[in-house]
Amino acid sequence: MSEAFIIDGVRTPRGRGKANGALHGIHPQRLLAQVLDALVERGLDPRDVDDVIVGNSSNQGDHGHSIGRLALLQADWPYETPGYTVNRYCGSGLQAVGLAAMGVKSGEQALVVAGGVESMSRWPAPSGSGAIDGRNTQLHDKYPLVPQGISADLIASRRGYRREQLDAWAVMSQERAAVAQRENRFARSLIAVRDDSGAVVLKADELPRPGTTTETLAALPPSFGALGERILEGRSLTFDQAALSAYPEVGEIRHVHHAGNSSGVVDGAAALVVAGSEYVTAHGLKPRARIVSTAAVGSDPVIMLSAPAPAAERVLTKASMTVKDIDLWEVNEAFASVAVETTELLKISPDVVNVNGGAIALGHPIGATGAILVQTALDELERTDRTTALITMCTGGGMAVATIIERV
Repeated sequence: MSEAFIIDGVRTPRGRGKANGALHGIHPQRLLAQVLDALVERGLDPRDVDDVIVGNSSNQGDHGHSIGRLALLQADWPYETPGYTVNRYCGSGLQAVGLAAMGVKSGEQALVVAGGVESMSRWPAPSGSGAIDGRNTQLHDKYPLVPQGISADLIASRRGYRREQLDAWAVMSQERAAVAQRENRFARSLIAVRDDSGAVVLKADELPRPGTTTETLAALPPSFGALGERILEGRSLTFDQAALSAYPEVGEIRHVHHAGNSSGVVDGAAALVVAGSEYVTAHGLKPRARIVSTAAVGSDPVIMLSAPAPAAERVLTKASMTVKDIDLWEVNEAFASVAVETTELLKISPDVVNVNGGAIALGHPIGATGAILVQTALDELERTDRTTALITMCTGGGMAVATIIERV
């Protein structure tokens, strides 16, 4: 069986996911197209690419149809190159990388580009309930699904995490991101984004707030308290009550998450080049890493966000490895409680988790984040001369994906 090697990877900076954010004026197809063109500028021959796999969780509006195909048409690529879109909610970008690895390991493909894109500032106006149930009352009766913020607060309430504990994690994320930016630790993967005139509109991640303290975070109001009291038309329970109907032992949902200890809303795109052993040898390439193993798991869809640790355990088992074999961890900071719970369950030191900051500080461009985290982990392995990294992230609907990479 072929190995799956990472040859290169690039990403955009993450722009604030608001109308006044630096990337708001760039169509998401064009945002990803700039990433794809940057790979060509760095030596990729798009005529050799068997497929382009793109993670995206919106799949509507500017992200509609199949943005994986449309973005490569926008790029300066031959139209003979195919592309498609995959949606595993927040894990879409990492799932795209996993699919690329499967393709080349099987021998069916030789060279695949995998990544993701999300321009959250250009999402259509919110509609519906906020719960991931498609307004299907029969599904809701089976699983009383709630919005992710309620699930995050349910995790914190169930585990007994105090707001101060979660805020401390958020401050750590900000401090580490500030150091990483100051020391240019993201430079190898970052490309500048340009507008139609060719002018640079963003060349560094826009979201971090250096100087954030637990005192400044303490002043922020909880984000999901009012939502927890909402009752949808035709239903009898509030979102909080629905969550507690699945976890009555918790007794009460304590709303401890807010804008400062939850992942940032941002725009961004990323892509990686994944090649099989024969292609690497035939073209004299020097891989940066190999994709050791990938995994996906399902978990309870009500609490929804508790699967990163089980996903990590599964991917380690598949690779015949243990927690002690991993040098660096990227645990996506969808919410502070997710990172704290995952670190606690896996019994890993925060000293090796998200060492350059996480999504709380840098943002979470949903479909792109997984591909960004692989690049962040690989760049850090090279910078510190370490060997292995594990990336794990929760997704909507009660799932998680995980990937192990190893420098070569």
